[in-house]
Amino acid sequence: MHIVLVEPEIPGNTGNISRTCAVTNTSLHLVKPLGFSVDDKHLKRAGLDYWDKLDLHYHDSFSELQQKYPQGNFWYLTTKGNKWYTEVNYQPGDFLVFGKETAGLPQELLEANPDRCIRIPMISTVRSLNLSNSAAIVLYEALRQQGFKGMK
Repeated sequence: MHIVLVEPEIPGNTGNISRTCAVTNTSLHLVKPLGFSVDDKHLKRAGLDYWDKLDLHYHDSFSELQQKYPQGNFWYLTTKGNKWYTEVNYQPGDFLVFGKETAGLPQELLEANPDRCIRIPMISTVRSLNLSNSAAIVLYEALRQQGFKGMK
């Protein structure tokens, strides 16, 4: 599996997601610009001693990422999605794409992929879940569907 963070802004969220990726053998892709330095102490602290186990990739743009993985199966997480994340049949190697904390994914990306936009159900009076929580929820559903292969 792959988790993609498009222009992440909060180092602690990215650090927590990197730890989740390391313990699940999931690749993490960071799409620039980043809202922090990769040397940020909060980022490193959240990832603790998992950095050497992380399959981490940097991309200058989302289109660069798509060009590198032309056969990639991309799912776009958004509060504007029409179907729940549990209605998807995830496959090994799928990409779970998350936007930046303050704005989500770009509107043009969502409009170009309406059938690939999925959401986590929540009450309407709260804006959204924390990014690192959202990534963990969806990733673990995808891994559950695949039988948690390679995990104990």
